[in-house]
Amino acid sequence: MKPGSEGTRSRFPYSFRPPWWGVLLAVLGCAAGIALGNWQSGRADEKRALAAAVKTTTLRGEFQPRYTVLLDNKTSHGRPGYQVVQPLRLADGRYVLVNRGWIALGASRAQIPEVRTPAMEVAIEGLRLDHLPRAYEPTGSAAEGRIWQNATPAQVAAWSGLALEPWILEQHSALDDGLVRDWPRPDAGIERNESYALQWYSLAALAVILLFALNIKRAKPGA
Repeated sequence: MKPGSEGTRSRFPYSFRPPWWGVLLAVLGCAAGIALGNWQSGRADEKRALAAAVKTTTLRGEFQPRYTVLLDNKTSHGRPGYQVVQPLRLADGRYVLVNRGWIALGASRAQIPEVRTPAMEVAIEGLRLDHLPRAYEPTGSAAEGRIWQNATPAQVAAWSGLALEPWILEQHSALDDGLVRDWPRPDAGIERNESYALQWYSLAALAVILLFALNIKRAKPGA
């Protein structure tokens, strides 16, 4: 035995010699966890920015019930129905597309529900949005009558002949029309994204911890 070798072994009683595939799996798992965690964190940041950019707007004008569009496959507390979209004619002659709220499905899909619309000028308040919520729409499908899967100001303008502004007002103020305006918050889902990010970062850390935990062994005497 060489002088000092016994002291060296006592100071380093463990060895770390992981197989190459173990290192590779740990690196891949750690990289994937960090990448997915960053993606979820980015989604949370995007929602924060979207919520900060949303502006409350008040408009005064007359609804145009003649050009009512019902967005299909919208639910409220588990009940099927539609979202009611109508143009609002402002005093200066401009038209703005308004998502007025939700209405329940009729007795059958063949029965289109009647939407109560004020006949006089109204003042409404809501959030100014870039687009309406989009639903899955098979390629080549076309709108039937007033029931559409999706709508944009440009599509409604082409259908109605009205010169619509290129944005949407999501109505939040109350009207005596029976419509439900239980809108999700603009920042909805941020907590969920942050939770997912934490889970992915934890998995990345776990990959490194397992690499060491499974490959640190007590050194054999004389090794």
